[in-house]
Amino acid sequence: MTADLLWIDAAAGIAGDMLLGALLDAGADLDLVRRCVGAVHPDVDVQVAPTTRHHLAATKATVVDRSTGRAADAHHPHEHHHPHRPWREVRDLLAAADLPETVRERAQRTFEVLARAEAQVHGVAPEDVEFHEVGSLDAIGDVVGCCAALVDLAPRRVVCSAVTVGHGDQVLGAHGRIPVPGPAVTNIAITHAVPVSAGPVALEMATPTGMALAAAWADEFGPMPTMTITTTGLGAGTRDPEGIANVVRVVLGRTPQGQAPTQILLETNVDDLDPRLWPGVLADLLDAGAADAWLTPIVMKKGRPAHTLAVLCDPADRATVIGIVAAATTAIGLRETAVVKHTVERELVSVEVDGRPIAVKVARRDGQVVNVQPEFRDVEAYAAAAGLPVKRALARAAAAADALWRPDRS
Repeated sequence: MTADLLWIDAAAGIAGDMLLGALLDAGADLDLVRRCVGAVHPDVDVQVAPTTRHHLAATKATVVDRSTGRAADAHHPHEHHHPHRPWREVRDLLAAADLPETVRERAQRTFEVLARAEAQVHGVAPEDVEFHEVGSLDAIGDVVGCCAALVDLAPRRVVCSAVTVGHGDQVLGAHGRIPVPGPAVTNIAITHAVPVSAGPVALEMATPTGMALAAAWADEFGPMPTMTITTTGLGAGTRDPEGIANVVRVVLGRTPQGQAPTQILLETNVDDLDPRLWPGVLADLLDAGAADAWLTPIVMKKGRPAHTLAVLCDPADRATVIGIVAAATTAIGLRETAVVKHTVERELVSVEVDGRPIAVKVARRDGQVVNVQPEFRDVEAYAAAAGLPVKRALARAAAAADALWRPDRS
């Protein structure tokens, strides 16, 4: 792909299947999506079909049960039994699945958002949350499928519009009738500062799964950024109400030339932290969305050895980063510098080595491939599974990725 921006238009609401359909309609690799969804559970597959909503051509994505051929729906209007699955079980399913690490991490982050929201709703710890509708294999397929599609499209920046959440009569959930918008949806909006509106239709327009995907992915929320559009995609929801086209739209494009993105650099000097804690601090910062985080050894006054912690992030993530640094280190202040970030075009491509998917980062400048690099965590996982030294697994992955250097690769 040649896009570095992805805008999610959630003016008609958002749900996992709608977003998945939009990403596939925009060109995400269906085979990769199916492999990743099937890796979570062998009975789960994704089917796509063309459809229309208000005379707009769209793609309907459906997670299906291979054993029955039917949609693996988590919720039917006349059913009162809902599959439920604790967060720790969902996490174990994702951890055990043969997934590219980038897909696994995004899926785990999305379910973490859901777990925290449900924990607030029910007044329990996130570890004790039992997912109901969102814990079904249908929703797991939606989340993993969306994450695989996003990794395939590989935008550097994701922006989401304000989310239409709906209004009107209460809807039937696993615990009885709940208000619209649902408590999990509103908690995600509060925790992640997602702008919302009721919209024109008296229906549930945003599901917890869709809301969690938006919250976990979006670098910021707002109208469509300035871009040169390269492609769009429309994903249809199950319903077709009269008052609004029930679709999620994604728009992909390129940042205008000469308009480099502005980020902030947050730094602090620390001389009294147990050094065994630093790897966890860096991991927490990267998991929270920082573009990069690193340590530089320094010498402070009176010859004391210390480290400078540096974190590169978007301005929208400033409060999150400061909160992590304050909670996880002994720092009592940070300095901030605005920086301009210049990057080359990049995309994440999946190749297979001995039947295992390995993500490969392909970088281009002015259309010319300048770097092809297998993701090391995927290589380590392959080496462990195949009983190989990591250096041999890396050599095989590099050989499988060699064709990606071709400038005419489509």
